[in-house]
Amino acid sequence: MQDFLFQIQRSKTVSLQTQIREVLVSAILAGHLPAGERIPSTRDMAKSLGVSRNTVLLTYLDLADDGYLEVRNRSGYFVNGAILKGYAAHPVMTPGQENSSEWQAKFRVRPKKQDNIQKPIDWRNYRYPFIYGQIDHKHFPMAEWRECQRQALSEKSFDVWTKDARDQDDEMLVEQIRTRLLPRRGIMAAPDEILVTLGAQNSIYIIASLLVGPQTKVGFEDPGYPDARNIFALKTDRIIPIPIDDSGLVINNRLDGCDLLFVTPSHQFPTTVTLSRERRADLIKLAIEKDMIIVEDDYEFETNYMKEPTPALKSLDVGNKVIYVGSLSKSLFPGLRMGYLVGPREFIAEARALRRLMFRHPPSNNQHTTALFLALGYHDSLLLRSNRAYRERWREMGQALKDFLPNSSRVPSFGGSSYWICGREGLNAGALEIAARKKGVIIEPGRVFFNSPKPPEKYFRLGFSSISKNRIRPGIEIIAKLIDQQLKT
Repeated sequence: MQDFLFQIQRSKTVSLQTQIREVLVSAILAGHLPAGERIPSTRDMAKSLGVSRNTVLLTYLDLADDGYLEVRNRSGYFVNGAILKGYAAHPVMTPGQENSSEWQAKFRVRPKKQDNIQKPIDWRNYRYPFIYGQIDHKHFPMAEWRECQRQALSEKSFDVWTKDARDQDDEMLVEQIRTRLLPRRGIMAAPDEILVTLGAQNSIYIIASLLVGPQTKVGFEDPGYPDARNIFALKTDRIIPIPIDDSGLVINNRLDGCDLLFVTPSHQFPTTVTLSRERRADLIKLAIEKDMIIVEDDYEFETNYMKEPTPALKSLDVGNKVIYVGSLSKSLFPGLRMGYLVGPREFIAEARALRRLMFRHPPSNNQHTTALFLALGYHDSLLLRSNRAYRERWREMGQALKDFLPNSSRVPSFGGSSYWICGREGLNAGALEIAARKKGVIIEPGRVFFNSPKPPEKYFRLGFSSISKNRIRPGIEIIAKLIDQQLKT
C-alpha cells in the first residue's frame, strides 16, 4: 500500500471530497486495493494530496457508511471485502486480443466513415468561439432549474420519476408541449399525436427507421443538415439533393418520385433563409398530389427576434403529410437531449413502439423537470433574455461582417444564432479553420453541409450564441486578415 500513489485534479466543478471518494472507489472496484488492505491514515492522505485532514476524514467516514471501508479500533481504515462480493475477477487481456481485425467484416453499416460536423470539445478555451449550437451559461437561470429539479425529485413526485413508465411520457410535459410550445408555431395536436424523444436527431432516426428502406427516395436540402443526411444514408443511397435559393427550398422536378422530403423551412440549415409562404403552400399541395411525406425540422424556432414568426409547415398540413420535429436543445441546453415528434396518431403509435424497443422512454426525472420549467414560466423568461442578447450579437456581427467581409453574407430574416458566409473565390475554409484556431478563433467550414463528391470550399458558418458581444468584432477582423493572407499566397 505504501507504494500506491493517489492523485486528484483540482476542479472548480467537483469538490475535493468527491474527487477523493472517486479515486478510492475506483481503486477498490478495479481490484487495485484488495479486500482487507489498510489505506493511508487521514494525516498521511491529507499530506499526500495537499488537502485538509478534515476533508479526508469526512470522505473516509462517508465511504465507511456506504460499506467500502471498515474501521478497526486503533488500527485505521481497511477495504471492506463485502463490497466486492458479486464482482467477477478482472480478465487478463493478451496482446492484440482487443484489436481483432475480424470485426471489420462484420459491420453492416459504417457510420464512423461518414463525413460529419467536427467541433472541438474544449471550445470554451478559445477566445473567439464562433461555434454553433452551444449556449452562453451566463443567461441560463440555474437557480430556477435547480428548483424545478428539487420539485421533480421530491417525495411528492417520487412515483413519477422512479416507476417504469414503459412506453409512456410524462403527462405534464406532453401537455406543456401541446399547450405552450406548439401553439407558438400554429400547430394544434392531441396528446396521442406527440412523442417525447432524446432530441431532434433521435426523432429523425426514428422516422428513418420506420419510413425509409433501400428503395426509398429521400429529397434533401443542399446544403443541409449533415447528421440528418447521414441518418437517412444508413437506410438508403437514393438521397436526392434539392437546391436552396434566397426563398428557401427550390420546388422543381427533382422532387418527382420522392417518397420523403426532409426540410428546415423556417430557418434553413445552414443558410438561414426562410421558405416563402408561396412555396410552403406549393409544397403541401405537391405532397398531397404525390403522396410524399414531409419531415419538418423546426430547429431554433424559439430564436425569432426579427419579425412576426412564419407559421410552421405543419400548421398548413391538411392532408396529414407532415411530421414535425421539435427540440429544446437550443432554448434550454444541448446536453438535456429533450425533443419531440408531432405527427398522425398512427405514425406516433408506431414511433412509440419503436422507441420502447430502443430505450423505452427518455429519463422521467428530466421530463418532469422540463415540464415544471415550462409550466412555471421560466422557459419563456429565458427566451426573452436570450433573444435580447442574440439580437445585440446579431447586430454586432452583421456590422462587423459589413466592415471586414463585405458582401459575404445575407442578413438572416428569421433571427437564429448564426451567419452563413460565402467567401471569395479561391478561399479554402478548411485551411482557414486551421489557421484561425491558432489565433484562438473557431469557425465551421461549410463543405460538410453539401451533398456532393466535390463540395465548394469557400463557405463557412459563424455562430454567436456562445461568444460575448465585445469579442465578435475583433474575432471577425482576425478572420478577415487570415482570408487576405490565404488568398495572397
